[in-house]
Amino acid sequence: MKRRIIALLCVAVMLITCLAGCSQGENSSSETDSSSTTAAESTTDTGSTEGIQADDEFYAAADLSILEGKKIGITVQSLQNSYWAGVMTAVEEVLEEAGVQVTIVSCDDSSATQIGQIENFVSSGCDLIMVHPSDATAIEDACAEAREAGIKVMCWDDPMTNTDGNWVLNNTDLGIAIGEAAGEFINEYYSEDNKAQVAMINYPQTTILLEREEGIIQGLDNTCEGKYEIISSQAGLDSIEAQTAMETILQRYPDCKIVVGIGSGAMIGADEALQISTGGDIPEDMGVFTADVTTQQLTHLLDSEYPARVAVGFEGSDEDTANACAAMFALILSDSLESQNVFRELTLITADNAESIM
Repeated sequence: MKRRIIALLCVAVMLITCLAGCSQGENSSSETDSSSTTAAESTTDTGSTEGIQADDEFYAAADLSILEGKKIGITVQSLQNSYWAGVMTAVEEVLEEAGVQVTIVSCDDSSATQIGQIENFVSSGCDLIMVHPSDATAIEDACAEAREAGIKVMCWDDPMTNTDGNWVLNNTDLGIAIGEAAGEFINEYYSEDNKAQVAMINYPQTTILLEREEGIIQGLDNTCEGKYEIISSQAGLDSIEAQTAMETILQRYPDCKIVVGIGSGAMIGADEALQISTGGDIPEDMGVFTADVTTQQLTHLLDSEYPARVAVGFEGSDEDTANACAAMFALILSDSLESQNVFRELTLITADNAESIM
């Protein structure tokens, strides 16, 4: 059975690489019932964007020596999220080793706070500012002012206008990959007469995560339509929120065994809730499928006492992502990007390849 799942996942990886690099429940933040650089295109709710596909060769072309002595300011949506906490810790270590003076702050999902942070970075004389936007549209003017002051600007996640480089992915395609991985698993254990009860851990307040959620549903429909129903959708950006959400779902739907989610918090939190509810005796028809890859997710994928099955990740480990991010900084500072938009690669991570990534 596992060999069949992995084979199907490999097909999904190839499809994702070519693209970029059951019934539908209501979607809300509360519970509801029922390697060479190639051209890439992505269509999302923010419009059509074109760019280049990043791979190992792309990042290897960066001259990291240009980073020495630079001052870089980074503002992210939240550091409470386990993915961002892990990656930003690694980014800080990589940049400091390269001789960079780096400041990393969280806006706690407030555009007003993030605008103030960008303004502070400008006044402090940063050479480069990286933004992970709470609301990309809201900070466009602040980023434009930074560039007018001679500061390079990079956006992580959104194809913004007033930047020197955007490090992005197609969130719809990412969601589809998650949904299709879950769908193939559902096909193994469920049927139209025995539908899988699926819990969605989402965060529709953020546009790109809403796109990811919509992609998950599309992926489920692509692979197992008629064999599942989303019995509940709840917001859970970090692991604590996701665990609480899953515990609430299990109180009402104790037979729910499939969880799909938009990020690392969803996997870690749902894993903990399901581990507690089963006492660590995870049935073979139970599974959690989400985005991101953190050390804790990799650990869960390798531990049979957790129901984690697939994490759709990016460059690999936190350190891999940090090194790729540093390469992006170097390429931007040296004016070496051939396109404003750089699309990140997607990787399906299971128990079979988690250890090598760790």
